Amino acid sequence: MIWRLVICFEILAACGLAGNISGTVKLRDSKLASVSSHKDYSDVVISLHLVDAPPLTIPAGQHAQMLQKNKTFTPHVLPVETGTIVNFPNADPIFHNAFSSFNGQVFDVGLYPPGTDRPVRFNRPGAVRVFCNIHPSMSAIILVLNTPYFTKTGRDGTFQLKVPEGTYELHVFHERATSERLEALTQRIVVRDEKVRVPEIVISEAGYVPGPHKNKYGHDYPPDADTQTYLPGTRN
Repeated sequence: MIWRLVICFEILAACGLAGNISGTVKLRDSKLASVSSHKDYSDVVISLHLVDAPPLTIPAGQHAQMLQKNKTFTPHVLPVETGTIVNFPNADPIFHNAFSSFNGQVFDVGLYPPGTDRPVRFNRPGAVRVFCNIHPSMSAIILVLNTPYFTKTGRDGTFQLKVPEGTYELHVFHERATSERLEALTQRIVVRDEKVRVPEIVISEAGYVPGPHKNKYGHDYPPDADTQTYLPGTRN
């Protein structure tokens, strides 16, 4: 599927029917040192949605991966197109149990051992907040989008995306911004030229309050949960 999109974009570009969308995102009012001191503006998702376009057909066979290693989900933010199968390989020497019980698609892959994998197909657009039922420090986001046109910002906040000509709505997603702030950043973009530069996008993290989450049963994690290691041959 990916190679077909690449070929399609190459043909469009050769015919003068594709445009390069670029821009910069800056984060402010952050309580994280990585943002306020080190200017890390990565993992903001920029997506373009065709205006007045017919409903997209859910693609078959697309895959993405969210690795579990060193008690960390990688990538932390994973944007995918609706219908994508996301694999959750366990590269740690211990058990994991990825799940989501928040808004978005609810799923639970169960407890599974090192060196194995669990796939989940995401058929509904929205932000899926992913956790591990064993280790509360593990968290990630899968952003399911009804468009094939999306990308993430780099550490410097820059982004670039190639799309066919047309009229689009540009949407922004950042996990530490309120939905109201993000909605206010939505803008319409008309792609007629080869290069379109989006005005700088500034996202405030004011009002973001991180909080603890429950396990998949709706209970609090044990105080020493992150130090627990479920090894092969043990039980949940």
